[in-house]
Amino acid sequence: MSNRIPAEFEPQEGILLAFPHEGADWPGKFNAIQWAFVDFIRKITFFEKVFLVVRDKKHKRKVTDKLSRARINLDQIQFIVKDTNRSWMRDSGPIIVYDHAQKRKAIKFGFNGWAKYDNFKKDRKIPDVVAGELEIPLEAAKENDHIIILEGGAIDYNGQGTLVTTEECLLHPTVQVRNPGFTREKYASVFQKYLGINQVIWLGEGIEGDDTHGHVDDICRFINPHTVVLAEEKDSHDYNHRVLEANREKLENIQLSNGKKLEVVRMPMPHRIDFENMRLPASYVNFLILNDAVLMPTFNDPHDYLALGILKELLPGHQVIGIHALDLIWGLGTLHCLSHEVPL
Repeated sequence: MSNRIPAEFEPQEGILLAFPHEGADWPGKFNAIQWAFVDFIRKITFFEKVFLVVRDKKHKRKVTDKLSRARINLDQIQFIVKDTNRSWMRDSGPIIVYDHAQKRKAIKFGFNGWAKYDNFKKDRKIPDVVAGELEIPLEAAKENDHIIILEGGAIDYNGQGTLVTTEECLLHPTVQVRNPGFTREKYASVFQKYLGINQVIWLGEGIEGDDTHGHVDDICRFINPHTVVLAEEKDSHDYNHRVLEANREKLENIQLSNGKKLEVVRMPMPHRIDFENMRLPASYVNFLILNDAVLMPTFNDPHDYLALGILKELLPGHQVIGIHALDLIWGLGTLHCLSHEVPL
């Protein structure tokens, strides 16, 4: 029996975060970002533990002061001292699976700065440090002795053998190439070996403005073993309309490996947000599922309440909480991109 990657909606020990320290990721917004992050941490600690990466002891003292000023219960924080390049734990953190004995194991995929940025070498070590802190074994995902590049935001999974990803992110032959020469079949083999996946659903493109080149966690997410939330852009003149409708067609009539038909629920997109003539990848689908809550990014947009209502209907046993993300999205990602679940 192989590994099994649990779904995000399965029981969690906590959430892995890295407190921001790189102001260049949020130009002109860094002070606001730090307090937005404090609010994010505070919301999580109401429900579970936060494993919080800080760059050094001095940074830990500064962060602790901010958390204390916000009256956050520090008993819910487990600090991990590790210098990083960035704070996007979804992509550089370990993917934690259950092995054949139902014990936790950290899978270390390679990270190359989304095949776009040069400053990423510190982030390559995050899986090793986190696995050590959690006291769980670490396995490197390799093919012919070469580490396989994969970010957590490139995949979503239902815990029962099905994974969804995009061709744009993993199969494009020339733009932000992660693993040159990899085919669908090769990825399927890797996903089966390290994550226990027996069905891969390939969507097409991601949304406009996504500098990762097609991460699926902005467009399509499992909220139970047989249901996905898929972003929807109704404005036919918007670039994302064509992309998202093409993905809808790919999801029609899919039979899941667990025997059930895939259900697709549409989630509106917020109105377009631009910064310095560049579109930002704002999406409600970048929500984070906790044990008893869902945290959803909001954008001071009329669609905020509609999106919150959809999640409340889909997850009636969870509190659905909006977190203001207009500052966070300047960094080209929000709640899900910044975090990674640590299964129980």
